[in-house]
Amino acid sequence: MQHLDVQVIEQALAWARDGDPVWLCTVLATFGSSPREPGSLLVARRDGQHVGSLSGGCVEENFLARLRDGAFDTPITTHRYGEGGDSGVELPCGGRLDVLIERLEPTPATLTHLEVLHATLLGRRPLVRHVALDSGRVYLREDEGLGPRVERIESGDKVRIRIGPAARLIIAGISPVSRACAEFALGLGFEVIVCDPRAEARRGFDLPGVEVQSVLPSLFIASGACHAATAVVALTHDPRIDDLAMIEAVRTEAFYIGVMGSRQTSEARAERLGRSGGLDDDALKKIQMPIGLALGSKTPAEIALAVMADIVRVRRGRPRDAL
Repeated sequence: MQHLDVQVIEQALAWARDGDPVWLCTVLATFGSSPREPGSLLVARRDGQHVGSLSGGCVEENFLARLRDGAFDTPITTHRYGEGGDSGVELPCGGRLDVLIERLEPTPATLTHLEVLHATLLGRRPLVRHVALDSGRVYLREDEGLGPRVERIESGDKVRIRIGPAARLIIAGISPVSRACAEFALGLGFEVIVCDPRAEARRGFDLPGVEVQSVLPSLFIASGACHAATAVVALTHDPRIDDLAMIEAVRTEAFYIGVMGSRQTSEARAERLGRSGGLDDDALKKIQMPIGLALGSKTPAEIALAVMADIVRVRRGRPRDAL
């Protein structure tokens, strides 16, 4: 999931608690080129205020204009944008976009449902939303978290929408690469947490949207901070920070674990982690070292780009030889 999804559900909750109906939109399917993937969310009020996105902007503009004019008053609406769509909106990318639009009244049941979604996005256990397109009935079931984010079932009369923890990036230690990596990750929709116990390193590190923890990264990781949608990267060149973070990270569900260093440095670190850290070969194989794609990176921004590109590669299930 994207951290933007957390913001969408938080805003939906805030409006519903204030007594406002909200319109929760979910991308059901895309055809051709599309800037957002199935499962992407947007929430809006009747006055056009909104959080999230469905496309590069053209779909949102049309949807919000029609919403302000009184459209989408039924509990469930499915709408197609692009070629052959319902709105006459042509997507610049030439694709098509199917959107589920749910009008949610500010009832206790709606508040409970949104609170469960919020807890799921921030927690560990994935769920799946079952939405009946004919009746508007919605219910939640536990899920293993695997498979496509959106599935149509039973002749298209129902959809299943997977909801899981928001993508999280834990950065062990502050360095110039850490700052660039955090900036890239925010743009990609990750929840970003930076851990560094050194007051001098934290001084001046202030990025809006980034949580800073003044503890050893290893302690933060060991506290249960990692779930299956978490990536852990160590970017300081300081073994006292990097090695301890790796030792704890391999014990978690994190889908990506990596540490910065040259090939020679990485070989020395692997030997050290095995000898002093007690990591066996299986544990060492979980660690990307050297970290990132081999882009020939030199500057902090280039190294951060290589790191985040590799994280996205793993998250999307793409082997390196398929790039």
